[in-house]
Amino acid sequence: MVSIIDLLLHIDKYIGIFLQQSGPLTYWILFLIIFIETGVVFFPFLPGDSLLFVAGTFSSQGLLNPIILFITLSTAAILGDGLNYYLGKFFGEKIIRKFRFLKEEYLEKTKEFYKLHGGKTIIYARFIPIVRTFAPFVAGIGGMEYKKFLSYNVIGAVLWVGLLVFSGYFFGNITLVKENLHIIIYLIIFVSLIPPIIEWLRHKIRKKKQPKSHK
Repeated sequence: MVSIIDLLLHIDKYIGIFLQQSGPLTYWILFLIIFIETGVVFFPFLPGDSLLFVAGTFSSQGLLNPIILFITLSTAAILGDGLNYYLGKFFGEKIIRKFRFLKEEYLEKTKEFYKLHGGKTIIYARFIPIVRTFAPFVAGIGGMEYKKFLSYNVIGAVLWVGLLVFSGYFFGNITLVKENLHIIIYLIIFVSLIPPIIEWLRHKIRKKKQPKSHK
């Protein structure tokens, strides 16, 4: 059984295995991973950024078609956010009450992000792990107009998938990238985690500054 951490840290190995064992079905396996990460609020820790970049590097070697990859994974990201929006809209409060492992602080951070950026949160959130998964869910809970949500959803998906897949495609054949792909994967994970870490630190600082209530 593959652990999420192992998949996250060694996504290049697993894409190679998918290609060897499944051939063209690899597109659908990658589609499913992106769809679940963006569409099911219970799976915010699946690989997103690193998967897109590494898939792009495989396409630079002719093992995947970059255009098919871009269209397939953009579609997965759009449909995933759409599902998450409707989960939030129709079942949001029930899901939060029933599943305690959906940490309230994640939802609160996402709500704060909305206050700061408005509807554009759907675009910005594509590049921030955890927030990426919770943003459409919170949009559904908050009753954002679907037409408005859809426009941000499509723009965000195309930018996110396009930037990372084609970065992998254009840089994947560079020797330095080939020989240090594991380091680049770790770097992508680290850089993508900087915004949530900064927000977490700000939250802790604000909490400390709040005056304690006296009973």
